[in-house]
Amino acid sequence: MAPGEQNRRKFPRLKVSVPIELRPEGSQFPIRGATSDLSLNGCYVEMTFTFPVGTVLEIRLQLGEPALALATVVTCDTQVGNGITFTKMLPEDQDRLRSYLEAAEKLP
Repeated sequence: MAPGEQNRRKFPRLKVSVPIELRPEGSQFPIRGATSDLSLNGCYVEMTFTFPVGTVLEIRLQLGEPALALATVVTCDTQVGNGITFTKMLPEDQDRLRSYLEAAEKLP
């Protein structure tokens, strides 16, 4: 982060690799990848095929049991990856993600 720049994230992101499926709105076929960081509010996915900012996605995080969410692409680093914010997630999926992150924080 540059000097004087504020961190606008609501929740800290952990450097964890979690399998993820991304399905753009209207598409039948998911794109599979892995997170490079993850929080209760979003994630970053490194991939060479990137989505434009504003793309709406259905996502599935593999946290033992899957956690589902609707999400929106908020950053695009062409041929590097996308920053994604979760826009809608059922309470049970939020709880699953929260439990996963709490356990991951405790790992050495």
